[in-house]
Parts: sequence; structure tokens; C-alpha cells
Amino acid sequence: MPRKNEPLERQCALTREVRPVSELMRFVMDPDGNVVPDIRRNLPGRGVWITASKEALDLAEKRRVFPKAFKAEAKVEPGLSARVDDLLVRSALSALSFARKAGELVTGFAKVDAALKRDPVIGLIHASDASEDGVRKLAGLFASRFEDTNGGPVVRLFDSTQLDLALGRTNVIHAALLAGRASGGFLARLRDLEAFRAGSVAKDSDGANSVAGQD
Repeated sequence: MPRKNEPLERQCALTREVRPVSELMRFVMDPDGNVVPDIRRNLPGRGVWITASKEALDLAEKRRVFPKAFKAEAKVEPGLSARVDDLLVRSALSALSFARKAGELVTGFAKVDAALKRDPVIGLIHASDASEDGVRKLAGLFASRFEDTNGGPVVRLFDSTQLDLALGRTNVIHAALLAGRASGGFLARLRDLEAFRAGSVAKDSDGANSVAGQD
């Protein structure tokens, strides 16, 4: 969410495009001059905004956009986009953990199966290493509840080890997300991660880098 009184749009320092802040990622410099991702957009200091996609960050790193935008010797450790991806994964899993604590997550094949028959399930989560048979059975039941709509998300971005650690349980393979505020928070973080991985960057007509985008 934008900070209080923060503009709803910013200019990408790489492409010069003005975009909603929801489509951008903010970066600040720490006291040692290192560029730090600010995925929650709440860290203090002057910020530089880049289109929130892996491709855009790779280009920004390659073309040394940050020193130009910050007008300082901003240091970027190699692999910036990978670190951002990891932060977004952690953020999504943290939100999923919060949903479990709020009682908005059901885990285990049998419990998910039962929840799909009686509870307001808004999404399914399967470990990326789950068996296709179990995924297919639950997906069919889930789809049958939404015959006249597009249904809810079916998530397969995390492996069972990641889900185990996030939820403080062992052998988490299947989970059902129930309607609620906490589950909505998880879905918002999930969209950020998916958009980052799927997004692309539009280039200027002359292919030039921008040095705008500060706040």
C-alpha cells in the first residue's frame, strides 16, 4: 500500500514510464550505500522506482541505472532480481502463515476435501512436488463449486519444504484457503510474486535509460 500522502503513480527510472505504484518496486540506499529493495514501500530515505519485474531489475542492474538515479555511488550486489524474488516468496509465505493463525487455512488432503464440501474455500494451494492424482481430485471438486465463474486461484508456487517451514507443520502438501481478511492479504502478496515473475519491461523509443523516478 502507498504510504500516507504518497502519490499513486511514479516514474520508472529504467523506462521513464509513469505507472501505478502497485506496478513498481521501490529501492533505497542503506548507510553504506547499498541498494536495498523496499517491497513494503515504507523504508525511510530517498527512493528510486523500477518496474516490478525480473526483466526490468536485470536491465537496471546491467545498465547501472541505480547510481544515475540516486546521483550517488549506489552499490548493487550481483543477483538483485533473485534477491527480490526471494523476498517476495518470503512475504507471501509469511502472509500464508498469518492466514493459518487466523483460522483461514486448512491443511491435509482429507481436511481440504471436507472443507470444499462445506466451507467458503476461495483458493487451493498444492505443493509443487504434490502428486498429480491428489491435485487432480481436489481441483475437480474445487472447480465444481464454480461452474458459472472463473473460480479461485490454484497455487503451485511453493514446494512442501517451504510450506512446512511457513506453517510450522510437516508434510504440508495440500491446503485450502478460506474467505477472510488474512487470506486476502496472502492473495495480494501472491499476485505481487506472480506479476514479478511474469512481467516484462517496455523500453523507451530510443532504448535509453532513465534517471528519473526518485522520491
